[in-house]
Amino acid sequence: MLTRREFLSVAAAGAASFPTLGALHAQTSRLDIVIRGGRVIDPSRGFDQVADVAIAGGKISAVGRNVSSSAAETIDATGKLVVPGLIDIHTHAGREKEDGGLCLADGVTSLVDAGSQGSDHIDEVVAIAKAAPNRMRVLINISRKGVIPEGDLMDIANVDVAATRAAIERHRDVIVGIKARLSKNVAGNNDLEALRRAQSIAKPLNIPIMIHMGQTVSSLADILAVLKPGDIVTHMYAPPPNGIFGDDGKLRPEVTAARKRGLWFDFGNGRVDHWTWAIAEHAMKERVLPDTFSTDWGQAARTDQVFNFGHVMSKFLLLGMPLSGVIACVTSNAARAFPAFKGLGTLRVGSPADVAIMELRTGSIEFEDNYKGKRTGMQKLVTTATLFGGKRA
Repeated sequence: MLTRREFLSVAAAGAASFPTLGALHAQTSRLDIVIRGGRVIDPSRGFDQVADVAIAGGKISAVGRNVSSSAAETIDATGKLVVPGLIDIHTHAGREKEDGGLCLADGVTSLVDAGSQGSDHIDEVVAIAKAAPNRMRVLINISRKGVIPEGDLMDIANVDVAATRAAIERHRDVIVGIKARLSKNVAGNNDLEALRRAQSIAKPLNIPIMIHMGQTVSSLADILAVLKPGDIVTHMYAPPPNGIFGDDGKLRPEVTAARKRGLWFDFGNGRVDHWTWAIAEHAMKERVLPDTFSTDWGQAARTDQVFNFGHVMSKFLLLGMPLSGVIACVTSNAARAFPAFKGLGTLRVGSPADVAIMELRTGSIEFEDNYKGKRTGMQKLVTTATLFGGKRA
């Protein structure tokens, strides 16, 4: 069965007609940029047509055929895909100053650093986020020490509720939630206690928690019971113990119940122990699809398994997902995961002109899971240009 959202934004397929009202308006308005002749895919409106996209004043001005040519700049997108700017809800791009720019070049106009640092050093990540050339937001690690080799939560004393709350309140414009990594080698027996403490902060502040699931000491049922609507489960295809499928290969009922009550389930590629082809292929067969894709990107991932967002998206084309569904997972669906991204992930007239221009290239390409498992695909999505707020990246 499909996820409860049925790729929310795809449901309105075919609703748009040409020329749009925005296109008519654009005939008499001054335009900054027209992206001409690309296949425009906007899952938020169920729109999939060859069309022009007009931009004025940093906003989408029109989407339609034969938009006025009187623009300061024209971009020829013939044979390419024109999609909303990509949104990556799980990265570690807040560690180095250049990370945001590297992601922007790959079409990522909005992203989240998911728990690289806790309260001890959160100001450093916030500073990088504020200076980023794209829209970067931050999840604070519930461990005051952030991600550490010996395990963020092996010592429960690392969870300083007062310091975490104070850091969030100090940076409400940038910190949009809390991250808790719960695997056995990160949290040991402290997974549930750390999560409860995180929730004691998140609920009053009305912010989501993102948990890193898989190979936990506690059962997935017990972990999901602590989560609230709007919280995010990343690495949803993590292998056992305590994965989303039971020993019988069926989806655990607690996962179905969690989705029904409003939890989000994210793919989260990463590089270590987060997913296998076998589980992903089984999930496709059972129609257990992610609400969102994310990269879990960091500097080391640039040359290993992840590479960039287009590479991760292409894995799901290999797995048999339709292109429109793949685009939805990184645009309209991802925009709904965090209130800070409301109004993004779309090419609606009046929305911020965040745009990724991509090519769907064909030819044999090898993809890897986290266990060196390999599959060969014949399609790859590659970003060729990015616009953020109506300006070329």
